[in-house]
Amino acid sequence: MKIRIVELEPAQLEFGGPGVFSDPKVGLKEAGPFDLRFGAAQLKEIRIGLVGTEEMTTKALQWVEACKTNIPTTMKNFKQYPDYDGFETIFRSQLNTNPFWTFNIPADHLEKAISFKDNTERFEAVLELYGEGIKRISELENNRPNVIICALSDSVMEACHHVERKLTKEEKTAFKKMSNVNKVTQQLSLFEEATQETEEDLLYRDFRRALKAKAILAKIPIQIGHNRLFTDQNDNQDAATRAWNFSVALYYKAGGIPWRLKSTSTDTCFVGITFHHVKTNQKAVVKSCLAQAFSSDGEGFALRGGDIAYDPDRTKMVHLSEDQAYDLGLKIIEEYTYRTGLNPQRVVLHKTSFFNESEEEGFRRAFNSIPVVDLINLLPTSFRLLKHNAYPVNRGTLCTVNGKQSYLFSTGYIKELGTYPGAHIPRPIEIRSNEDLDIDAAAKDILGLARMNWNTSSITGGQPVTLFFSRQVGGILAELNVKNIESIPTSFRYYI
Repeated sequence: MKIRIVELEPAQLEFGGPGVFSDPKVGLKEAGPFDLRFGAAQLKEIRIGLVGTEEMTTKALQWVEACKTNIPTTMKNFKQYPDYDGFETIFRSQLNTNPFWTFNIPADHLEKAISFKDNTERFEAVLELYGEGIKRISELENNRPNVIICALSDSVMEACHHVERKLTKEEKTAFKKMSNVNKVTQQLSLFEEATQETEEDLLYRDFRRALKAKAILAKIPIQIGHNRLFTDQNDNQDAATRAWNFSVALYYKAGGIPWRLKSTSTDTCFVGITFHHVKTNQKAVVKSCLAQAFSSDGEGFALRGGDIAYDPDRTKMVHLSEDQAYDLGLKIIEEYTYRTGLNPQRVVLHKTSFFNESEEEGFRRAFNSIPVVDLINLLPTSFRLLKHNAYPVNRGTLCTVNGKQSYLFSTGYIKELGTYPGAHIPRPIEIRSNEDLDIDAAAKDILGLARMNWNTSSITGGQPVTLFFSRQVGGILAELNVKNIESIPTSFRYYI
């Protein structure tokens, strides 16, 4: 057995000023957000709307005011958990609120909605109250907010976290009939089924995702907040850490670019292809295809591909048809070009299952004008690597066995922090491809994409952002049961 072990350097990030940094917090402190480089295009202020009961919007407002100030850390590892220096100092931008941008849900209306005994009725009633607030604020003609904070009380979190609806007898009969048709034809397109006039309901729904879907339809990003964000509690993060994570997400959702990967000469489009389970009162279990794409500058967008019939009696593997892969590939290039103004020179596709022949052919046809195309499988594995030390292997360790199997440790001991922040032995990602691949370059891309999660300021993330949000995005897109899915915003600002 021949084993090759190399340790890749941490991904380098660019910010507003000169120099590169591997830690987002250090980069923001030293050089400010990346879009400072754009001068007038940089956000000088972030207008914040608020939706919730008066009690919760007051707490949210107090938290926003706190984020304008310095918040000292209470954690021992100062490198991992530094002080928070205040929003304007870090982002060179002001946080602004206004009563005109606040929608207070009457407390008695919310109490009545929460009191409904039927789970679905309660879920829908509370969702409608918050959805109405989002809609009202989004319809302001002049100077509307950049982002809305939806402040959820503990009672809302407990009563409406998720809902799972039971099928009626009639629905069970229709559901069984539909499943039998699928097994007989093995070709019935669930995309075509969606044209039925019979209304459908999702059987499992998550309140956060449903609320995000409401905001997407209103075309305004939201930040969901609750008491664990707004107030100090015994079992939540310290205030400085919460402020860091909240501020990075808020800045991005408001239209800013906190940081990006160190620029290369090649314009690259990174794409994650995943499949999301969907179950309704009419369809058998299906998996809808999602594409999460990111440009070299870090701008992200989400696209939904075709729906795919799923028969667990036949196979656990689900694949796109050649035409579906081709159509999805064209959408990716079209959206990338729209956002960046030019075609990518390189496309990298990440997928957690193998590309079959139809998928490969479809994507190759769609990307036939792109000079470099890499189709890469990122697979979970039971492989382990131990060293004679108190800590596990370093993050960025790449182990290749017999020149064929390559394992990347995207988590592990982090030199910048002087610690391993995990609780278990790190599990690497296996990198595979059906063609010749520069494994070192592919691994460096993965480590870099793990730093492109703008929903947090943490340096410890291990999953590439191309695949990280798949479940959340899939749930939101499932909520968007609209006829013209192409009309909804694709920017990742709306989904995280």
